[in-house]
Amino acid sequence: MGSTDNIRWGIVGSGMMALEHIANIKLLGGATITAIADPVPACLDRAEKAIGHSVLRFPDAAALAASGRCDAVVVASPNFTHHAVLGPLMDAGLHILCEKPLATTLADAKAVAAAVQGYDRTFWTAMEYRFMPPVSEFVAHVHAGKVGRLQMLSIREHRFPFLVKVGDWNRFSANTGGTMVEKCCHFFDLMRHIVGAEPTHIFCSGAMDVNHRDELYDGRTPDIIDNSYTVVDFANGVRAMLDLCMFADGAEQQEEILATGDKARLDVLIPAGDIVFNPRVGFMNPKQSQRWHVETPAVALAAGQHHGSTFFQHRHFAAAVRGQGPVIVTADDGLRAVAIGLAAEISARERRVVQMAELGL
Repeated sequence: MGSTDNIRWGIVGSGMMALEHIANIKLLGGATITAIADPVPACLDRAEKAIGHSVLRFPDAAALAASGRCDAVVVASPNFTHHAVLGPLMDAGLHILCEKPLATTLADAKAVAAAVQGYDRTFWTAMEYRFMPPVSEFVAHVHAGKVGRLQMLSIREHRFPFLVKVGDWNRFSANTGGTMVEKCCHFFDLMRHIVGAEPTHIFCSGAMDVNHRDELYDGRTPDIIDNSYTVVDFANGVRAMLDLCMFADGAEQQEEILATGDKARLDVLIPAGDIVFNPRVGFMNPKQSQRWHVETPAVALAAGQHHGSTFFQHRHFAAAVRGQGPVIVTADDGLRAVAIGLAAEISARERRVVQMAELGL
């Protein structure tokens, strides 16, 4: 294990998200990317070009782990590979930043979370949305009581369809855990983070109504939800709702988060980067709205598709590796976000309310 003054990074998987991690690691300083792993040579070529210098290249995570040339690793391989990939990386004692979702099945997510207990290296589940500067400030205000007692939380994501992946693996729920896991675990993690309690009941109405309906892969039609409403009841009485649409490419804001308490409502808008505060004023009284902008450094915005969050997440992760800060998003957080997503998938298919107790959580 090298000195954490200069962290030697490995990258497992070399698709689009891996390229975003590479760009942000390069921004941080005190880090060198030394190795990459992917079974597809063309993807390795693209990643090495993005890194800007020659690195060790391996066909799989096990070979990278055995090389002894890394201190930390980003796991950005396809969702369904995470459980298998993490084993050799943990056996090698590497610090791990594992992309969401932690796993695609409840059994695998529970197994990973259990394995991390007592692990003496940093293990972090990547949940970029927590680290968007406007979202971070929004959450801080909610936790400080700006809306009074939080009672309702609404998250809307209106965006573009899933992008094309190598082998089209993201077109099938068996590979992703389903849209409510693959895409939405970010938002279910945000809900838990903001609300400060665990969910008890989930109801999701969703289907694949517009996207991918005319696509065929080896005779199979995709089976991933492209729009849904999900309601989550929390143990402390707060209720939350996720409004997802993946055929709304033209929406002015891709994400809107609204927290409503007994004193006020607070909104955050992405990509505008604005926060809007609306205190209660009583019927027919003049509104007292306040609006301000939260600046995100241009260099961080340019280094990915998540409003600068990957840069700030990496900065916090590096601090944790060096013993200068805590692990902010744990394997248990990753497990619970997957579980909520799986509950939503069950609810949408079976058209019923799902109790989290059914999943053993």
